[in-house]
Amino acid sequence: MFTSFLYELKRSGVPVSPTEWMTLMEALSKGLAYSSLNSFYYLARAVLVKSEAHFDNYDQAFYNYFNALETPEEAFKEALHLLGEQQLDWPIPPEEHQLEDPNLIKTRFNIEKIGSPGAEQKPKSLAIGKGGSGGAQSGQGGHNPKGGVRVGGKPMGGSAVKVAGGRLYRGYRSDEVIGVRRFEAALRVLRQLACDEGPKDEFDLEGTIDATCRNAGKLKIVWDRPRKNKMKVLVVMDSGGSMDSYIDLCSQLFTAVKRSTNFFKELKFYYFHNCIYEDIYVKPDCIDVNAIKTHTFLQEHDPDYRLIIIGDASMAPSELTEVGGAIDIDHNNAEPGLVWLERVIRHFDHAVWINPIPARAWDERFNYRAQSITMIRNLIPMYELTIEGLSQAVKKLKVRY
Repeated sequence: MFTSFLYELKRSGVPVSPTEWMTLMEALSKGLAYSSLNSFYYLARAVLVKSEAHFDNYDQAFYNYFNALETPEEAFKEALHLLGEQQLDWPIPPEEHQLEDPNLIKTRFNIEKIGSPGAEQKPKSLAIGKGGSGGAQSGQGGHNPKGGVRVGGKPMGGSAVKVAGGRLYRGYRSDEVIGVRRFEAALRVLRQLACDEGPKDEFDLEGTIDATCRNAGKLKIVWDRPRKNKMKVLVVMDSGGSMDSYIDLCSQLFTAVKRSTNFFKELKFYYFHNCIYEDIYVKPDCIDVNAIKTHTFLQEHDPDYRLIIIGDASMAPSELTEVGGAIDIDHNNAEPGLVWLERVIRHFDHAVWINPIPARAWDERFNYRAQSITMIRNLIPMYELTIEGLSQAVKKLKVRY
């Protein structure tokens, strides 16, 4: 049943396992969809979709598969004709089957007195109304539990196909730029990193009880790593220049990271402009008064810090390859930017670069600014600033660079 729908879900990027699909079939066999397309939409989504990031993919698949069930105009005309033949004393000539003439419909079906919103709908074998419920088989903005035909206007009942077609969950996609709460959800993955480090020297009471029971009552002590979070994170952000275009997006990430301070033992922020040179800055305003030496920065932070660099990596190649290539007028760098970047990145065991520019624009064949992006990508793993990209970056931070 609905096997083609399963393949449509797969094509749309919704990961559905055979177990989940069989669970849906069992739910349908027990009548949990109540013979309603609208109920089936929510039932299938609840059973098959494991993450809200796939809600939009699910909606697209549902719309593509069930869109043919929408009532076409020809079927509506035919329904009016059949209803007229069966329940009216006068015939409806074929040439008068025109929906464009509302006066004709009002005359044929006598709806002047029953069409006001909220008015009590009198039981009739055939009625057209507006904003009513139950009695009207045709109308607009109302609801008929047995199904009805909408006559013009905007849909207000929220049929499943219309709901799916509206793509209300587009913003939940994993490949779309997302807001603060979604960033927080991805950053929580960092909390798991602390569980992967340190010796197992803390007594695990629940684990010991479970292991002892499984061992036929013979005591088996289980040790685990301490729950105290030892994660230390450095966030180094590009500030000013071409990054001004992404200031709102990076502010969302900045806010999310700040809210997540309880996840980490240490969380520190530093800044640079275009590229890291001999100075790094403690405030977004990259001026001398906010500067510290990059060598000092490296000395103060052990290699076990997780380094997250955020920037568009877009600059003149000379800023990376030439002595004195820094764009700041009052700054004459004695070493090329790539030398400093490599020095910083190699100091840390775990490092990633987050880029607000979509990954499709990183190819220098299509984007003249992408040459510097390619140079930096050769030094450090780079991910785009989406929920999927951030999740991949977090996974990369779990392993040594």
